[in-house]
Amino acid sequence: MDVLFHTEDPQPGPWVAALEAALPEGRVHRWSEGAVFPACGYAVCWKPPAGFFAGQGGLKAIMNIGAGADAIVGNPHLPAGVPVIRLDDAGMAAQMQEYVAACALGYLCRFDAYRAQQARRHWERMTPRGREHFPVGIMGLGVLGKSVALYLRGLGFPVRGWSRGPKRLDGVACFAGDAQLDDFLSGTMLLVCLLPLTAQTRGILNRANLAKLPRGACLVNIARGGHLVEDDLLDLLDAGQLAGATLDVFPHEPLAPASRLWTHDRVAVTPHASAQTLVDVAMAQIAGKIRALERGETVAGRIDPVRGY
Repeated sequence: MDVLFHTEDPQPGPWVAALEAALPEGRVHRWSEGAVFPACGYAVCWKPPAGFFAGQGGLKAIMNIGAGADAIVGNPHLPAGVPVIRLDDAGMAAQMQEYVAACALGYLCRFDAYRAQQARRHWERMTPRGREHFPVGIMGLGVLGKSVALYLRGLGFPVRGWSRGPKRLDGVACFAGDAQLDDFLSGTMLLVCLLPLTAQTRGILNRANLAKLPRGACLVNIARGGHLVEDDLLDLLDAGQLAGATLDVFPHEPLAPASRLWTHDRVAVTPHASAQTLVDVAMAQIAGKIRALERGETVAGRIDPVRGY
């Protein structure tokens, strides 16, 4: 079978080699502008360029190299009717668990406040607080959101979850829809965004919603930069309504040097590093899904183009 491949990685060689190793019965064609390719049965891609699908009218499925679908569902050149399949995890869940746990424990222990004291050469111990008084709220209970929620529950944090539709998760207080959003936010001291980016969730981390968190709450965004209204966050931090924020994703990456987020004393910035796709694991998963589709089986991760995830 012929497979057309593209990634934005400036060094795509390891990706191609991993896919060829995982799918030896396939012929992998690395896409390039202006080149002519045979009709392929499958496309494996991340942020495909405008000409990527030209001449590919026989695709059986498009495999998205990532768990987030926003980079592909809005592509105007996406062939109509061709199923788009995303990665389930590919090693990202464990990384996100550790990243969020580090944030939760850091804010619980007030390491951010102690670093601020250090910068002023100020010595003052703060009253310890138990994690039972530091509920963590996860926005988005998909594969990764559930994984993070259960991991934090195992660490002894009270965990709350919010999603667009009703979900049930053992040991996690679940909220759903606009009607329960305020209740979810009002009882959350650490808000973690793991939502898919859709027309409905874009800008959801805005002044109105963030102000519903208890005073002194903190934010972690590891989903997409488009969820956050940055000026609203900065205003709430400056006013003391929020105590801190850890941001791993931004609307435009890399983050512009002039951004105030770099220098704000209550903001921690990481370079979209909370969960990086593991090449070998991702390509093995994609190869497995291609084989399953060839056998006529249903595979997990099919994106609903209406919902956007």
